[in-house]
Amino acid sequence: MSGELYDILGARYVANRRTDPRIAELLWAQLGDAASVLNVGAGTGSYEPPHRQVTAVEPSDAMRARRPPGSPECVAGVAEALPFPDDAFDVSMTVFSDWFWEDQRAGFAEMRRVARERVVVLSFDRSAAEDFWLSREYLPHAHDLWGSFDTTLEHLGECEVIAVPIPGDCVDGFFHAFWQRPHAYLDGSITEAMAVFRRLEEREAKDGLRRLSEDLQSGAWQARHAYLNGRESIDVGYRLLVSTV
Repeated sequence: MSGELYDILGARYVANRRTDPRIAELLWAQLGDAASVLNVGAGTGSYEPPHRQVTAVEPSDAMRARRPPGSPECVAGVAEALPFPDDAFDVSMTVFSDWFWEDQRAGFAEMRRVARERVVVLSFDRSAAEDFWLSREYLPHAHDLWGSFDTTLEHLGECEVIAVPIPGDCVDGFFHAFWQRPHAYLDGSITEAMAVFRRLEEREAKDGLRRLSEDLQSGAWQARHAYLNGRESIDVGYRLLVSTV
């Protein structure tokens, strides 16, 4: 599923899904002094740490083909069957990919198998994002595309959970990134890089975005969400999970 989905998303992905430096800083701090890092579900290479020996694994042909020149080595493979021996890397990491694995428990077990020190996962707690205006008011089934965060924690095992605030000017174009810039959700060149809009029922997506457009034109959205003005960041459920092997 994930490989096929990201083959479809690939054309827009490079332009819209980029490393936000503030999120990256939080993530890279959890890598400790690791010299070697495996990036699972690596996509086009966002959030791969500099000055480390990085190896990437990615199932999508389209994503691997769109990695920038000079990117770390990227091999074909899935999280559930990593093509590496035990204890091959200091740290294994994954960013926004565990939601789409066929078997999350197996994927985390593989990440633990190949890591000597720790596993670092940037994931999402949907229960902490139920008040997100886009899903609450316009796309009520959007968060159904994510599984239970409690299940994620059960599958990963004992870990530290760190909240990751999302800045209002986030440069990475994931689903919740434009919480302060609602017009972005009406731009097809942006939403075409979001897995949510590829998996959500088409009628719901079209109707929700039509109502958003009407509310923006009338000023109704601005009136309801004036509390967002001046906010530098908000918590919409993104979490760093750090598990010692």
